[in-house]
Amino acid sequence: MARAGQPRTRAEETARVRAIYDTMAPRYDRLIGVAERVLLGDGRQWACAQATGRVLEVAIATGRNLPFYPEGVQLTGVDLSPRMLDRAGARAETHPSPVDLQLGDAQHLAYSDATFDTVVATLTLCSIPDDGAAVAEMIRVLRPGGRLVLLDHVASPNPVVRAVQRLFDPMLVRLQADHLLREPATAVRRAGLVIEQLERSRWGVVLRLAARKPPESAPPPHQHLPLAAPVDTSDDTAPKGPRP
Repeated sequence: MARAGQPRTRAEETARVRAIYDTMAPRYDRLIGVAERVLLGDGRQWACAQATGRVLEVAIATGRNLPFYPEGVQLTGVDLSPRMLDRAGARAETHPSPVDLQLGDAQHLAYSDATFDTVVATLTLCSIPDDGAAVAEMIRVLRPGGRLVLLDHVASPNPVVRAVQRLFDPMLVRLQADHLLREPATAVRRAGLVIEQLERSRWGVVLRLAARKPPESAPPPHQHLPLAAPVDTSDDTAPKGPRP
């Protein structure tokens, strides 16, 4: 455990995030439903409609995207939280096609390079301790010519909104492991993917991004630059809250 005044290691923060979502799992659908109505609109439907072939959903949570995938995709879902994954399993039982659900860490995916035709992540990068590592891993397991699809809340380009996000970010990182100032499009561009669609809505807070890995792209380097400030090291005994 990190001592007061010292940053947590990635392993320590990952364990904290797992505990938050294990605790949250029984009420996650109810809590996230409110945020979806306010912010996302048809975002889940949009993200899943981009999926083709062999698909990996990173941080599948309770499986809220399952009803929106097109017929014929071969879907694998990974999540850090066993209790969230249990609820995804219950949803998967009624899905028309088999769903392979696996416990896993987005920062170190247990798949070979160039395994998937599509990688989908919805409301995911806001809560992963090392979002840069997660994006690099998504790109690594994506085959050349494959598509990366992201839906998330991000740092707003509006200076007033961003100032409010900056004000609340330390508290939400501490209580919910939720980062308000992430910029995943930066990592996608840095990796050399071709952005085919990038939309910002709700004062620029909601990002929809679809990007394609170049057909002969080399695997991204294992080293990457951090995309956000160091993890908040404040009291981790505070009440845990929902992933927005």
